[in-house]
Amino acid sequence: MAVFTFEDQTTSPVAPSILYKALVKDADNIVPKAVDSFKSVEIVEGNGGPGTIKKISFLEDGETKFVLHKIEGIDEANLGYSYSIVGGAALPNTAEKITIDTILSDGPNGGSVVKLSIKYHSKGDASPNEDELKAGKAKSDALFKVIEAYLLANA
Repeated sequence: MAVFTFEDQTTSPVAPSILYKALVKDADNIVPKAVDSFKSVEIVEGNGGPGTIKKISFLEDGETKFVLHKIEGIDEANLGYSYSIVGGAALPNTAEKITIDTILSDGPNGGSVVKLSIKYHSKGDASPNEDELKAGKAKSDALFKVIEAYLLANA
């Protein structure tokens, strides 16, 4: 298995503590409210802490799909969160899992800086498909912006 690492960073006008609470602690309630295409979030294994696997169901192109999301780590003191996509529609055939490590910090004007480290764990020595990576990033960015807009509208 090869591991390919990508770094990304974005800013948000939402304060780090509010963004962290929404994306980590209250995500199971907020995401389905903020994103029309999300249908349900259910815990299939674990108690909500590290090791927990969640099945997130959503509608895409008129079809119900799901993704399996495994919590790898929660670091409330440093506003850190780590999870892996371990199954479902968001996991390409060439990947065993995709791990996303997120750290939130103070940003400009009371907002946040969001730092991401994405680790693509390939099956064998297969490298990630550039088009799949771009599509995944676009979906992730769009999802983040919808949640951000929801938080700004409901603050």
